[in-house]
Amino acid sequence: MHMKTILILLVLALATTFALVCVLLTRGRAPSPCQHRPPGQEDTDAGQSLVFADLTPEELLQVVRYLRGHLGVPLVDASRAKPSDNCIASVAVQVPAKAEVLRFLDAGGARPPREALAVLHFGNQPDPNVTEYVVGPLPTPAYHRDVTVQKYGGKVPYHRRPALAVEYEQLGGFLKSQVFPAAPSFMRQVMEYDGTNLAALTAAPRGSQSGDRLTWFVLFQNVSGFFVHPVGLEVLVDHSSLDISRWVVSRVFYNGQYYRDMVQLESAYVQGRVSVEKVRKAPRDGDFSSMKPRAPPGAPFPLQYEPQGPRYSVRSNHVVFQAWRFAFGMSVNTGLRLFDVRHKGERIAYEISVQEALSVYGSNCPGGMSTRYMDGSFGIGRYASPLVRGVDCPYSATYLDVHYLAHAEVSRTRRSALCVFEQNLGSPLRRHYSNLQSLYYGGLVNSALVLRSIATVGNYDYVWDFIFYQNGALEGRVQATGYTSSSFLHGDGLRYGNRVWEHTLGTIHTHSVNYKVDLDVGGMKNSLVAQDMAFEMTRAPWSLEQQIERPQLTKKVLDTEDQAAFRLQEKMPRYIYFAANSKNKWGHQRGYRIQITSFAGDHVPEASSMERAVSWARSGCSDGDGGFSETPPALPAGEAAHGGEHGWGGTGQTLSWAGFCNNHSFCGSSLAQDLVAWITAGFLHIPHSEDIPNTVTVGNSVGFLLRPYNYYDLDPSIYSHDGVFFTSEQDFTACEINPIACLPKAASCLPNLPPFTYDGFKNI
Repeated sequence: MHMKTILILLVLALATTFALVCVLLTRGRAPSPCQHRPPGQEDTDAGQSLVFADLTPEELLQVVRYLRGHLGVPLVDASRAKPSDNCIASVAVQVPAKAEVLRFLDAGGARPPREALAVLHFGNQPDPNVTEYVVGPLPTPAYHRDVTVQKYGGKVPYHRRPALAVEYEQLGGFLKSQVFPAAPSFMRQVMEYDGTNLAALTAAPRGSQSGDRLTWFVLFQNVSGFFVHPVGLEVLVDHSSLDISRWVVSRVFYNGQYYRDMVQLESAYVQGRVSVEKVRKAPRDGDFSSMKPRAPPGAPFPLQYEPQGPRYSVRSNHVVFQAWRFAFGMSVNTGLRLFDVRHKGERIAYEISVQEALSVYGSNCPGGMSTRYMDGSFGIGRYASPLVRGVDCPYSATYLDVHYLAHAEVSRTRRSALCVFEQNLGSPLRRHYSNLQSLYYGGLVNSALVLRSIATVGNYDYVWDFIFYQNGALEGRVQATGYTSSSFLHGDGLRYGNRVWEHTLGTIHTHSVNYKVDLDVGGMKNSLVAQDMAFEMTRAPWSLEQQIERPQLTKKVLDTEDQAAFRLQEKMPRYIYFAANSKNKWGHQRGYRIQITSFAGDHVPEASSMERAVSWARSGCSDGDGGFSETPPALPAGEAAHGGEHGWGGTGQTLSWAGFCNNHSFCGSSLAQDLVAWITAGFLHIPHSEDIPNTVTVGNSVGFLLRPYNYYDLDPSIYSHDGVFFTSEQDFTACEINPIACLPKAASCLPNLPPFTYDGFKNI
């Protein structure tokens, strides 16, 4: 063969070999890491949202130092305080009055002074009471003023204070050292008590009349998921005395029978007059109540990631996402809240906040039948859980810490207690496929921003979400999970729930959640409008013999507070919206519609003395400031009002608009046309066997939507960069025509997943 030909063949062979090697190496090479780009929208807040910001650890420290040095009374750290001591129960930000804030934000006025609200328990005084002080200005306090009478119309009696963590410790010590030893044979032989194997769960409220401080404690096996391991023993403790040595047992319940005290129970047991129902001892992991998976790990579940990094920004307490901008915070009592919510530069709402979560239980055991938990009294924000990356929120979400001071003089930091993430909801926000006349496809992925916290208050876990959609809609939603509360199954227990294990009755209960929604639609001056439909009977104009039933629009301006209030279970107009004084291009008042998702159970009968303490949930309207489950019901009017962030509540008297709103499921205040909606959503829960080991979120979700209603001239999401449109005549595989076609290239990168960490078991 000719040498030249041989050389050419060798060169071709080498080139082919090199090309194959390159292909193989390229095919086997891992994708490069995703490159983050800054969000398309700029955060121009310039620190204005800090007017709503929660207090920093340093600010909390300065307030405590100031109070210690300027009140002129001895203060004991709340983590060690006896009922007869003075202590600082909590310190939180005092959000300035709305008028002050708006002058600052909108009119170039001075920044309002930064202040704190301090709640103090004064037990070491001739007239023990609860007092609230506003302290400021921060960061260097120089004044304090007592706002108790201004907020509540008088002094707050000391018996209305919520139980601090230290009081629960003292009550636990009382049970262990004084109560259980009074029935040694019963406790040893029936309960198999060894000093550690029983757990007590508090009922609430603490009594049946004003001045009471009596609490039922329900006993469970001290194992994982103890809430569903009742042992049949319940103890009513009178801890109204400020002297712990004078606390006494008022009643004892065991397996359907009541006893005067533990001594009487012991005597009856020794004499063989107690019907004993021994409960099989559960292992430490709880057995059936254990949440440990019953199956080995499988293939990883689907993950979402951001090929070019987050498309939102979080700076301090301010979030920017596409056309949305808002400030956020966490009340130690009531939980997650939003301020100055804007879409496309216009304020939609001044404040949207959780106010209260109520659960009313039924049972044939005393602890269960008397329980009406108002979780604000325990602290929805205080019990915000550290979030688990990849389960509680998407793995790549932004996680934020929360600082609070409650039940101690030292502030605490709850790591990763908030998360922010954009979520592809897996369905189109809108779409149309046209196969008539013109041929085209148009659509928009439903990608929304979520702000989330999860509060674990005792047995229940509440997933609190605020969700921001690209069409200008905003959703407030809560999902319930965690363990169901239970009673010991005996007698006619099945009238009050389902049997879920051998001795466990899953007790029927309701959930009611109250929100404050202060909308400012096109400004502060709004009206409340209701629209619905009615069928109109008419003759067809083209054929008078033909009758047509056609739906027509009905409309009514709800211009009095009574008209704007709707009772629970009452038929409500299907369209209710806040209307601005301005109009859109088509001559309609610009508005935002309120759409409620709720399947609430019945409310406590209004004839009940207990009902006055929770009257907002008839309902669910409240004055928007929470309350405390420790509150005994049936207070004389004016003794304490339901108001203020630490509302000492019970009467349900509304401070802001004369109380009209207490009896209703939806209502709006129209004073000075600055409308506020108080929304209650809820559901009835009848626990069943699938609630073991614990309750799932599916089907246990309620809340509300705020939707633009003639607010814009057309759907604002049409301006989203995520839109997709192509016709039959276009090359829909070209990136410049269809951005989805670019995904195989644009999204072929490795997400930057941080290592898994969790701080939830530190400093509990």
